[in-house]
Parts: sequence; C-alpha cells; structure tokens
Amino acid sequence: MAGTRPEAVKIAPLLLDLRGRGLAPVLVATGQHRAMFGEALAEFGLRADHDLGAMAATPDAVVGPLLPMLADVMRQQAPDIVVVQGDTSSTLAGAMAARYAGVRLAHVEAGLRTGSDDPHPEEMHRKMVAQMAQLHFAPTAAAAAALAAEGVRTGVHVTGNSGIDALLLMQARLAGDAQLAASALAPVAQVPTGRPWILATVHRRENQGARLMGVLAALAELAGEAEVIVPVHPSPAVSGPVRAVLDGRAHVHLLPPLTYAPFVALMGRAALVLTDSGGVQEEAPALGLPCLVLRGATERPEGVASGNARLVGCETAAIVAAVRTVLGNPAERARMGRPALLYGAGGAAAAINCELLRPVPAASAQTSESWSRSDGHHRSSRAERR
Repeated sequence: MAGTRPEAVKIAPLLLDLRGRGLAPVLVATGQHRAMFGEALAEFGLRADHDLGAMAATPDAVVGPLLPMLADVMRQQAPDIVVVQGDTSSTLAGAMAARYAGVRLAHVEAGLRTGSDDPHPEEMHRKMVAQMAQLHFAPTAAAAAALAAEGVRTGVHVTGNSGIDALLLMQARLAGDAQLAASALAPVAQVPTGRPWILATVHRRENQGARLMGVLAALAELAGEAEVIVPVHPSPAVSGPVRAVLDGRAHVHLLPPLTYAPFVALMGRAALVLTDSGGVQEEAPALGLPCLVLRGATERPEGVASGNARLVGCETAAIVAAVRTVLGNPAERARMGRPALLYGAGGAAAAINCELLRPVPAASAQTSESWSRSDGHHRSSRAERR
C-alpha cells in the first residue's frame, strides 16, 4: 500500500517485478496525494486496485480515518504480507492496520535516521514502523546499522533503494523514446540555455515559514546569475510564499508540479539541484547532479560522505555561497558531479520480492496465525496476494 507521489514511484518497480513473475499484487492507494499519486503510477503503466481517498491537510487527519479503512481492506483481501514504503502518514497507518489485522508486515526503505527530531513527523514514523515490521528492507548498510542500534537485528536485508530502480527504468524509457523525451522537456522548452540551470524543490513541513523565506530570498538572488527553475509544490503553505516572492521575477521559472518523466528529464539538464527532498538526494548522485541539501541533517548520509551532496541549510547567505562555489569552481563541480550509485544499481525490487516470496518459517507462521486468531479474525493464506 502507498499514498504519496514518492511512494508511487518507489513501489512501482516492486509491482512490475511481481507481475513479471506472474503474480497479482494488490495495491491499495490511501489517497494522501490524490492526483499526483495516480499520475506517477500511470507513467509506469500501473493503477491502484483500491483508492481510499483519505487526502487531508495534516498527518493526524490522515492516520485516524485510514486505520479502520485499511484494516477492513486487509481483512477482506486476506494478504500473506502487507508492504509499506517510506515514512509518511500512509506508511504509519498501513503498518498499524496490518498489525491490528494480524498480517505480517514488510517495510521498504527501512532504517533511515537523522538522529534528531527533524524531519517531523517522518523520523517518528520510521522508528514506530521499525518496531512493528517483521521484514526490514534497508537501502544501505548504514540504514541496517541504524536498525541494529535500535535492537532490530532480525529480518533485516540490505537491498538498495527501489527509487533507483525507478530512475533507471525512466532513464531507459526517455533514452529510447524520442517523443516521450521531447514531451518530458516541454515544460522547460522556453528556459534560455545560455546560463546554468538551477533546479530547486522545497516542500518539507519543517522548512515552511521562516526557513522557506530564507530559501526563496536565495533563489531570488541567484536569478541574477542562473536560470532558476522551481516546480511549485501544491501545498498552500509552500505555493503561496513561492509565488509571492518569485512570480514574475526575471530568470525564475515557476512550473506546476511535475510528473516523474519530466522531473527526471529536468534533472538530466540541470547544473545543480537545491532540495529538501529525500528521493532527490538519492537520484542526484546517480545522475551525476551536484546536490545541495536544504536541511541541517539528512537520513541519507551516503551522498554527503561521497561528496555528491552537501548540507547547506536554509539561510540565504549559506545557500548563495554554496551555489556560487559549485558553479564557479570547475573542480568542485566535477567532484560533486561524479555519478555514483550509492543507493543501489537497479536490482532492489527483485531483491525485495525474493525475500517477500520466501516461504515463512513455521514458527513465524504460527505466531502470526495465533495473533490473528487472538484478535478474532482468522485469515486464510492467499499466496498470490502480496
């Protein structure tokens, strides 16, 4: 199950791989990102089997209504295992519903930690799901080590990140389909090419307010020396300030939210990316795109350690100085732009699915069955539904 656009992108390779094995996975969409979720799935030729329509303005307003709806779907479908991805409100609700329904739980992208309260509530969600899941698919060894430090040592598998699978799939499609590639770049067709392109994405809850204003002031200043391209997040808390500060400014290009193919194509053309997104921190190194992270801490330290990414925070002066260092120093730009598959090489979905399809040890199956019966809900085994 999944609910947000990034979750759609990262769950798509698992669904495609399962279908390639002749299986029929059931995808439940929570509705947390209503339109963007469906659009992202459609780019992979997929659609949800169930849409619960639980879009809401705040995390608590998502989790509460979702719990009984998801538990009801799980009892009707009687899956052998429920798979949740990432760290959103949909992830937490799905994990809790699975445990209430007495169903085994797998967590894709497990073990990511900043070691601080930020990002909130995502860091909290990750830790809670880790205590509920039986299978933990960690994208890197560092993520697996973070789980071990919290006492989670069984059922942990280092698989790479399925987001890289999705990126490589989309890159191949763009390279092999000239019409798709042209369509993907249509949103930036009018952006001049004589100056560097800076791609900026900002949307995180903790970066709203004063932090967002610091980022926007930096983008306004950087427009004096580069083309600044901003896909505007639909949240009013983001889109309102973005348009108030940047709309109509020379060399700033405000775009509507992009689907996955256009965003991948745009990353391939940009000189660097400024972002607070977790997924972009994974994708940028794979593309050889220097990445400046608009946060003080990251749950993806591999990019910082390799030199492909740098934490710059949200203060205007720090952002401007970091961008000028990258754009003005060829050696630094080359160092940060070395392609690096830090989060897998495209085999994460297959590795995850091999573990999902592995027969459950008798002791584990007995424990799960006992849990289900003790809650008054006996569930039958349906191996084709995962």
